Amino acid sequence: MSTKSRSAGEPAEGPEPLRRSKEAVKAASLAAAYELLTEFGLSGVSVDEVARRSGVAKTTIYRHWPSRTALLFDAVMQFAPRLQTPNTGSLRGDLTSLALGLAQRLQTGRWSSAMPSIVDAAERDTEVAEFQSRTHAGMMSGFGAIAARAQARGELDQKLDVSELTAAIAGPLFYRRWFSRQELDEAFVRGVVERALVWDCSSHG
Repeated sequence: MSTKSRSAGEPAEGPEPLRRSKEAVKAASLAAAYELLTEFGLSGVSVDEVARRSGVAKTTIYRHWPSRTALLFDAVMQFAPRLQTPNTGSLRGDLTSLALGLAQRLQTGRWSSAMPSIVDAAERDTEVAEFQSRTHAGMMSGFGAIAARAQARGELDQKLDVSELTAAIAGPLFYRRWFSRQELDEAFVRGVVERALVWDCSSHG
């Protein structure tokens, strides 16, 4: 009986060798996708590479995710560090705590090293642009929660555009992380928050 030969390194297309459960197969695929993204950037992630690293057949991966981008979105949602939304009882305290946490993640988290490649690809690929927009919204969601509580307490104008407050704080942190490459020290982060609060008062007060 003849058999088809397979070149070395090519991902297997047959059943999973250890008959892993559906949950184990998905977990291995997601972990491999996230590892590749944080190690090599977006260009280093392909379904073929995920199959090689995870040991999951490419056809099996496509049964769970219709595209590389769909796989990456689920991987990022599962493995990328999510900032806990603080609740200190004051707008200043909440924003300072959140900003300090974001600064730490930008300097130490593997995810931050992959972000430039995603932003770059999003300029030319609408599917990647949607992926980048959705993951970014998840990362920045804490600002919305903090603003809503502050508005309920009367600390923020009800008409405030939360995206403006988010940009006033996250923008300088992103600039230092990816452009000037200066240290995101505590004094700088606290200063960013104070300037954002002064801007809010002068703009909406």
